[in-house]
Amino acid sequence: MITIKAVSTKKDLKDFIMLPFKLYKKDPNWIPPLIPDQMKFLTPGHNAFFEHSEAQLYLAYKEGEVVGRISAHTNTQHNKEHKDNIGFFGFFECVNDQEVASSLLHKASDWNKAKGKDGMRGPLNFTINDECGLLVDGFDTPPMIMMTHSLPYYQTLIENYGLSKAMDMYAYYSEKHEIPERLERLHDALLKRTGVKIHCLSKDKVQRRKDLETVFRIYTEAWQYNWGHVPLTDGEFHHLVDELLPLADPELVLIAEIDDKPVGFSLCMPNYNEVLKVMNGRVNPLTLIKAAIAKRKITSARVITMGVIKEYQNRGIDTIFHYISYKTGIPKGLVRGEFSWVLETNTMMIRVAEMLEATPYKTYRLYEKPIH
Repeated sequence: MITIKAVSTKKDLKDFIMLPFKLYKKDPNWIPPLIPDQMKFLTPGHNAFFEHSEAQLYLAYKEGEVVGRISAHTNTQHNKEHKDNIGFFGFFECVNDQEVASSLLHKASDWNKAKGKDGMRGPLNFTINDECGLLVDGFDTPPMIMMTHSLPYYQTLIENYGLSKAMDMYAYYSEKHEIPERLERLHDALLKRTGVKIHCLSKDKVQRRKDLETVFRIYTEAWQYNWGHVPLTDGEFHHLVDELLPLADPELVLIAEIDDKPVGFSLCMPNYNEVLKVMNGRVNPLTLIKAAIAKRKITSARVITMGVIKEYQNRGIDTIFHYISYKTGIPKGLVRGEFSWVLETNTMMIRVAEMLEATPYKTYRLYEKPIH
Protein backbone atom coordinates (compact mmCIF):
# COMPACT_ATOMS: atom_id res chain seq x y z
CA MET A 1 0.00 0.00 0.00
CA ILE A 2 1.25 3.49 -0.91
CA THR A 3 0.81 6.39 1.50
CA ILE A 4 1.40 10.03 0.56
CA LYS A 5 2.21 12.25 3.53
CA ALA A 6 2.67 16.01 3.70
CA VAL A 7 6.06 17.10 5.04
CA SER A 8 5.29 18.75 8.39
CA THR A 9 8.23 18.11 10.73
CA LYS A 10 11.98 18.61 10.64
CA LYS A 11 12.41 14.84 10.41
CA ASP A 12 10.06 14.74 7.39
CA LEU A 13 12.13 17.47 5.74
CA LYS A 14 15.34 15.55 6.43
CA ASP A 15 13.78 12.44 4.86
CA PHE A 16 12.74 14.55 1.86
CA ILE A 17 16.30 15.82 1.40
CA MET A 18 18.00 12.47 1.98
CA LEU A 19 15.91 10.37 -0.45
CA PRO A 20 18.10 11.22 -3.51
CA PHE A 21 21.20 10.09 -1.58
CA LYS A 22 19.63 6.62 -1.55
CA LEU A 23 18.22 6.64 -5.10
CA TYR A 24 21.47 7.85 -6.74
CA LYS A 25 23.83 5.81 -4.57
CA LYS A 26 25.12 3.84 -7.57
CA ASP A 27 25.00 6.74 -10.06
CA PRO A 28 28.54 8.19 -10.42
CA ASN A 29 27.19 11.24 -12.26
CA TRP A 30 24.86 12.51 -9.53
CA ILE A 31 26.12 15.53 -7.57
CA PRO A 32 24.96 15.56 -3.92
CA PRO A 33 23.67 18.98 -2.82
CA LEU A 34 24.85 20.36 0.51
CA ILE A 35 22.34 19.17 3.10
CA PRO A 36 22.35 22.42 5.17
CA ASP A 37 21.75 24.47 1.99
CA GLN A 38 18.80 22.26 1.05
CA MET A 39 17.32 22.64 4.54
CA LYS A 40 17.41 26.43 4.20
CA PHE A 41 16.20 26.48 0.59
CA LEU A 42 13.10 24.45 1.46
CA THR A 43 12.22 26.42 4.60
CA PRO A 44 10.02 29.55 4.57
CA GLY A 45 11.89 32.48 6.03
CA HIS A 46 15.14 31.38 4.42
CA ASN A 47 14.08 31.43 0.75
CA ALA A 48 12.64 34.58 -0.88
CA PHE A 49 10.35 32.40 -3.04
CA PHE A 50 8.06 32.01 -0.02
CA GLU A 51 7.59 35.78 0.18
CA HIS A 52 5.27 35.64 -2.84
CA SER A 53 4.25 32.00 -3.29
CA GLU A 54 3.51 28.86 -1.33
CA ALA A 55 4.49 25.22 -1.50
CA GLN A 56 3.70 21.86 0.01
CA LEU A 57 6.23 19.05 0.06
CA TYR A 58 5.10 15.42 0.02
CA LEU A 59 6.71 12.05 0.74
CA ALA A 60 5.56 8.68 -0.60
CA TYR A 61 5.81 5.62 1.67
CA LYS A 62 5.55 1.96 0.77
CA GLU A 63 5.78 -0.66 3.52
CA GLY A 64 7.03 2.03 5.88
CA GLU A 65 9.91 3.12 3.63
CA VAL A 66 10.28 6.49 1.86
CA VAL A 67 10.07 5.72 -1.87
CA GLY A 68 9.31 9.09 -3.48
CA ARG A 69 8.97 12.81 -3.03
CA ILE A 70 7.47 15.84 -4.80
CA SER A 71 6.60 19.49 -4.24
CA ALA A 72 3.36 21.15 -5.25
CA HIS A 73 3.68 24.91 -5.44
CA THR A 74 2.29 28.12 -6.81
CA ASN A 75 4.24 30.92 -8.48
CA THR A 76 2.30 34.15 -8.33
CA GLN A 77 5.10 35.94 -10.18
CA HIS A 78 4.80 33.57 -13.16
CA ASN A 79 1.03 33.92 -13.38
CA LYS A 80 1.25 37.69 -13.09
CA GLU A 81 3.94 37.91 -15.80
CA HIS A 82 2.29 35.51 -18.27
CA LYS A 83 -1.37 36.04 -17.33
CA ASP A 84 -1.58 32.30 -16.66
CA ASN A 85 -3.40 30.33 -14.00
CA ILE A 86 -1.11 27.34 -13.64
CA GLY A 87 0.44 25.55 -10.70
CA PHE A 88 3.73 23.72 -10.53
CA PHE A 89 5.50 20.64 -9.25
CA GLY A 90 9.16 20.03 -8.54
CA PHE A 91 11.79 18.09 -6.58
CA PHE A 92 10.43 14.89 -8.15
CA GLU A 93 12.39 11.78 -7.12
CA CYS A 94 10.99 8.27 -7.11
CA VAL A 95 11.74 4.56 -7.17
CA ASN A 96 10.95 2.84 -10.47
CA ASP A 97 7.30 2.22 -9.63
CA GLN A 98 4.54 3.75 -11.73
CA GLU A 99 1.99 3.54 -8.94
CA VAL A 100 4.23 5.52 -6.59
CA ALA A 101 5.01 8.15 -9.26
CA SER A 102 1.36 8.54 -10.28
CA SER A 103 0.29 8.88 -6.65
CA LEU A 104 2.82 11.67 -6.09
CA LEU A 105 1.92 13.53 -9.29
CA HIS A 106 -1.80 13.13 -8.57
CA LYS A 107 -1.32 14.58 -5.08
CA ALA A 108 0.54 17.57 -6.55
CA SER A 109 -2.22 18.04 -9.14
CA ASP A 110 -4.94 17.86 -6.46
CA TRP A 111 -3.10 20.42 -4.32
CA ASN A 112 -2.88 22.81 -7.28
CA LYS A 113 -6.53 22.18 -8.15
CA ALA A 114 -7.49 23.12 -4.60
CA LYS A 115 -5.60 26.38 -5.15
CA GLY A 116 -7.82 27.06 -8.19
CA LYS A 117 -5.19 26.32 -10.84
CA ASP A 118 -6.21 24.98 -14.24
CA GLY A 119 -2.90 23.36 -15.19
CA MET A 120 0.34 22.00 -13.72
CA ARG A 121 3.89 22.41 -15.09
CA GLY A 122 7.23 21.05 -13.96
CA PRO A 123 9.60 19.96 -12.71
CA LEU A 124 10.72 23.35 -11.37
CA ASN A 125 12.61 23.62 -8.08
CA PHE A 126 10.85 26.12 -7.39
CA THR A 127 11.06 28.58 -10.29
CA ILE A 128 12.54 28.81 -13.76
CA ASN A 129 15.38 30.83 -12.18
CA ASP A 130 16.25 27.83 -9.98
CA GLU A 131 17.13 24.29 -11.07
CA CYS A 132 14.50 23.22 -13.56
CA GLY A 133 13.65 20.59 -16.14
CA LEU A 134 13.88 16.81 -16.23
CA LEU A 135 17.01 15.38 -17.81
CA VAL A 136 15.84 13.23 -20.73
CA ASP A 137 19.12 12.90 -22.65
CA GLY A 138 22.76 13.00 -21.54
CA PHE A 139 22.87 10.80 -18.44
CA ASP A 140 26.50 9.75 -18.96
CA THR A 141 28.11 12.93 -17.61
CA PRO A 142 27.57 14.86 -14.37
CA PRO A 143 25.56 18.09 -14.41
CA MET A 144 27.25 21.45 -14.05
CA ILE A 145 26.51 24.03 -11.37
CA MET A 146 22.78 24.74 -10.87
CA MET A 147 21.70 22.08 -13.38
CA THR A 148 19.73 18.93 -12.58
CA HIS A 149 20.41 15.24 -12.99
CA SER A 150 17.70 12.57 -13.22
CA LEU A 151 17.33 8.82 -13.36
CA PRO A 152 16.54 7.64 -16.93
CA TYR A 153 13.23 5.99 -16.00
CA TYR A 154 11.74 9.26 -14.68
CA GLN A 155 10.72 10.25 -18.21
CA THR A 156 8.57 7.12 -18.56
CA LEU A 157 6.99 7.59 -15.12
CA ILE A 158 6.06 11.22 -15.84
CA GLU A 159 4.78 10.64 -19.37
CA ASN A 160 2.77 7.57 -18.33
CA TYR A 161 0.94 9.79 -15.85
CA GLY A 162 -0.22 11.94 -18.75
CA LEU A 163 2.10 14.92 -18.63
CA SER A 164 3.27 16.10 -22.06
CA LYS A 165 6.21 18.18 -23.23
CA ALA A 166 5.90 21.93 -22.77
CA MET A 167 9.46 22.88 -23.76
CA ASP A 168 12.91 21.38 -24.20
CA MET A 169 16.07 23.15 -23.07
CA TYR A 170 19.52 22.25 -24.35
CA ALA A 171 22.94 22.28 -22.73
CA TYR A 172 25.86 22.76 -25.14
CA TYR A 173 29.35 21.46 -24.38
CA SER A 174 32.67 22.82 -25.53
CA GLU A 175 36.23 21.78 -24.74
CA LYS A 176 38.86 24.25 -25.89
CA HIS A 177 42.50 24.63 -24.88
CA GLU A 178 42.90 27.71 -27.06
CA ILE A 179 40.57 30.38 -28.41
CA PRO A 180 38.96 29.35 -31.71
CA GLU A 181 40.61 31.29 -34.53
CA ARG A 182 37.28 32.28 -36.05
CA LEU A 183 36.13 33.74 -32.73
CA GLU A 184 39.32 35.81 -32.47
CA ARG A 185 38.72 37.31 -35.94
CA LEU A 186 35.07 38.04 -35.19
CA HIS A 187 35.88 39.64 -31.85
CA ASP A 188 38.25 42.22 -33.32
CA ALA A 189 35.81 43.15 -36.09
CA LEU A 190 32.80 43.34 -33.76
CA LEU A 191 34.58 45.58 -31.25
CA LYS A 192 35.25 48.14 -33.99
CA ARG A 193 31.75 47.89 -35.47
CA THR A 194 29.76 48.10 -32.22
CA GLY A 195 31.89 50.47 -30.16
CA VAL A 196 31.04 48.32 -27.17
CA LYS A 197 33.15 48.44 -24.02
CA ILE A 198 33.32 45.44 -21.71
CA HIS A 199 34.22 45.51 -18.05
CA CYS A 200 34.22 42.71 -15.52
CA LEU A 201 32.77 42.65 -12.03
CA SER A 202 34.53 45.07 -9.71
CA LYS A 203 36.72 43.60 -6.98
CA ASP A 204 35.56 46.37 -4.65
CA LYS A 205 32.69 44.96 -2.58
CA VAL A 206 30.50 48.08 -2.70
CA GLN A 207 30.98 48.61 -6.44
CA ARG A 208 30.58 44.88 -7.06
CA ARG A 209 27.08 44.95 -5.62
CA LYS A 210 26.25 47.97 -7.82
CA ASP A 211 27.56 46.05 -10.84
CA LEU A 212 25.32 43.13 -9.92
CA GLU A 213 22.33 45.45 -9.61
CA THR A 214 23.12 46.57 -13.17
CA VAL A 215 23.15 42.91 -14.23
CA PHE A 216 19.77 42.45 -12.51
CA ARG A 217 18.25 45.37 -14.45
CA ILE A 218 19.59 44.14 -17.79
CA TYR A 219 18.48 40.57 -17.07
CA THR A 220 14.94 41.74 -16.27
CA GLU A 221 14.74 43.79 -19.47
CA ALA A 222 16.57 41.43 -21.83
CA TRP A 223 14.79 38.22 -20.81
CA GLN A 224 11.23 39.59 -20.64
CA TYR A 225 10.39 38.17 -24.09
CA ASN A 226 11.61 34.62 -23.40
CA TRP A 227 9.22 31.72 -22.98
CA GLY A 228 8.47 31.04 -19.32
CA HIS A 229 10.70 33.86 -18.04
CA VAL A 230 9.80 35.24 -14.63
CA PRO A 231 11.62 38.32 -13.29
CA LEU A 232 13.41 37.88 -9.99
CA THR A 233 11.90 39.80 -7.11
CA ASP A 234 14.24 42.07 -5.17
CA GLY A 235 14.32 39.49 -2.40
CA GLU A 236 15.15 36.65 -4.80
CA PHE A 237 17.83 38.74 -6.47
CA HIS A 238 19.57 39.61 -3.20
CA HIS A 239 19.34 35.99 -2.06
CA LEU A 240 20.90 34.83 -5.35
CA VAL A 241 23.67 37.42 -5.08
CA ASP A 242 24.43 36.29 -1.53
CA GLU A 243 24.63 32.67 -2.76
CA LEU A 244 26.71 33.28 -5.88
CA LEU A 245 28.98 36.16 -4.87
CA PRO A 246 31.36 34.01 -2.80
CA LEU A 247 31.63 31.57 -5.72
CA ALA A 248 31.85 34.02 -8.61
CA ASP A 249 35.11 34.80 -10.37
CA PRO A 250 34.82 38.58 -10.95
CA GLU A 251 36.77 38.27 -14.23
CA LEU A 252 34.07 35.96 -15.64
CA VAL A 253 31.12 38.28 -14.90
CA LEU A 254 30.99 40.75 -17.77
CA ILE A 255 28.99 43.91 -18.44
CA ALA A 256 28.76 45.56 -21.88
CA GLU A 257 28.30 49.31 -22.33
CA ILE A 258 27.66 51.41 -25.41
CA ASP A 259 27.93 55.19 -24.99
CA ASP A 260 28.15 54.64 -21.21
CA LYS A 261 24.81 52.77 -21.20
CA PRO A 262 24.79 49.18 -19.86
CA VAL A 263 23.31 47.02 -22.64
CA GLY A 264 24.28 43.43 -21.86
CA PHE A 265 25.85 41.02 -19.40
CA SER A 266 27.33 37.55 -19.21
CA LEU A 267 27.51 35.41 -16.07
CA CYS A 268 30.00 32.55 -16.31
CA MET A 269 30.70 30.51 -13.17
CA PRO A 270 33.41 27.98 -12.35
CA ASN A 271 31.70 24.61 -12.05
CA TYR A 272 31.52 24.16 -8.29
CA ASN A 273 29.81 20.82 -8.79
CA GLU A 274 33.38 19.49 -9.02
CA VAL A 275 33.74 20.63 -5.41
CA LEU A 276 30.33 19.43 -4.23
CA LYS A 277 31.11 15.97 -5.58
CA VAL A 278 33.85 15.40 -2.99
CA MET A 279 31.78 16.83 -0.11
CA ASN A 280 28.94 14.30 -0.48
CA GLY A 281 26.40 16.73 0.98
CA ARG A 282 28.26 17.21 4.28
CA VAL A 283 29.97 20.26 5.75
CA ASN A 284 32.62 19.30 8.31
CA PRO A 285 36.39 19.81 8.74
CA LEU A 286 37.27 16.87 6.48
CA THR A 287 34.93 17.81 3.63
CA LEU A 288 36.06 21.45 3.83
CA ILE A 289 39.67 20.31 3.33
CA LYS A 290 38.58 18.16 0.38
CA ALA A 291 36.63 21.14 -1.01
CA ALA A 292 39.64 23.46 -0.77
CA ILE A 293 41.76 20.98 -2.74
CA ALA A 294 39.04 20.36 -5.34
CA LYS A 295 38.43 24.10 -5.80
CA ARG A 296 42.03 24.57 -7.01
CA LYS A 297 41.52 21.82 -9.59
CA ILE A 298 38.24 22.95 -11.22
CA THR A 299 38.53 22.46 -14.98
CA SER A 300 35.04 23.44 -16.15
CA ALA A 301 32.73 26.43 -16.16
CA ARG A 302 29.13 27.14 -17.08
CA VAL A 303 27.74 30.21 -18.81
CA ILE A 304 24.68 30.42 -16.58
CA THR A 305 22.96 33.34 -18.21
CA MET A 306 23.60 36.04 -20.76
CA GLY A 307 21.39 38.90 -21.86
CA VAL A 308 21.45 41.79 -24.29
CA ILE A 309 18.77 44.49 -24.34
CA LYS A 310 16.47 43.98 -27.34
CA GLU A 311 17.53 47.07 -29.33
CA TYR A 312 21.19 45.97 -29.11
CA GLN A 313 20.67 42.32 -30.02
CA ASN A 314 22.01 40.80 -33.27
CA ARG A 315 25.11 43.02 -33.10
CA GLY A 316 27.48 40.29 -31.95
CA ILE A 317 27.79 41.43 -28.33
CA ASP A 318 27.22 37.84 -27.18
CA THR A 319 30.12 36.72 -29.39
CA ILE A 320 32.40 39.27 -27.70
CA PHE A 321 31.30 37.92 -24.31
CA HIS A 322 32.21 34.38 -25.34
CA TYR A 323 35.61 35.48 -26.64
CA ILE A 324 36.49 37.20 -23.35
CA SER A 325 35.23 34.20 -21.35
CA TYR A 326 37.53 31.89 -23.34
CA LYS A 327 40.46 34.31 -23.08
CA THR A 328 40.00 34.64 -19.32
CA GLY A 329 38.99 31.07 -18.50
CA ILE A 330 41.51 28.99 -20.46
CA PRO A 331 44.61 30.34 -18.62
CA LYS A 332 42.80 29.51 -15.35
CA GLY A 333 42.50 25.89 -16.46
CA LEU A 334 38.79 26.19 -17.31
CA VAL A 335 38.99 24.31 -20.61
CA ARG A 336 35.59 22.58 -20.47
CA GLY A 337 32.53 24.77 -20.83
CA GLU A 338 28.78 24.47 -20.86
CA PHE A 339 26.32 26.96 -22.34
CA SER A 340 22.99 26.29 -20.67
CA TRP A 341 20.23 26.26 -20.77
CA VAL A 342 19.10 27.25 -24.27
CA LEU A 343 15.42 27.02 -25.19
CA GLU A 344 14.77 24.79 -28.20
CA THR A 345 13.04 27.83 -29.80
CA ASN A 346 15.99 30.19 -29.27
CA THR A 347 17.45 29.93 -32.77
CA MET A 348 19.81 32.87 -32.23
CA MET A 349 21.56 31.28 -29.24
CA ILE A 350 21.61 27.89 -30.96
CA ARG A 351 23.43 29.48 -33.93
CA VAL A 352 25.94 31.11 -31.56
CA ALA A 353 26.59 27.77 -29.83
CA GLU A 354 27.14 26.09 -33.19
CA MET A 355 29.47 28.92 -34.28
CA LEU A 356 31.49 28.20 -31.13
CA GLU A 357 31.69 24.54 -32.21
CA ALA A 358 29.78 23.54 -29.08
CA THR A 359 27.67 20.39 -29.25
CA PRO A 360 24.29 19.74 -27.60
CA TYR A 361 24.96 17.01 -25.03
CA LYS A 362 22.06 17.24 -22.60
CA THR A 363 18.34 17.86 -23.02
CA TYR A 364 16.11 19.00 -20.17
CA ARG A 365 12.32 18.90 -20.49
CA LEU A 366 9.49 20.76 -18.84
CA TYR A 367 6.10 19.02 -18.79
CA GLU A 368 2.55 20.22 -18.34
CA LYS A 369 -0.96 18.90 -17.99
CA PRO A 370 -4.40 20.50 -17.70
CA ILE A 371 -6.16 20.13 -14.35
CA HIS A 372 -9.83 19.21 -14.67
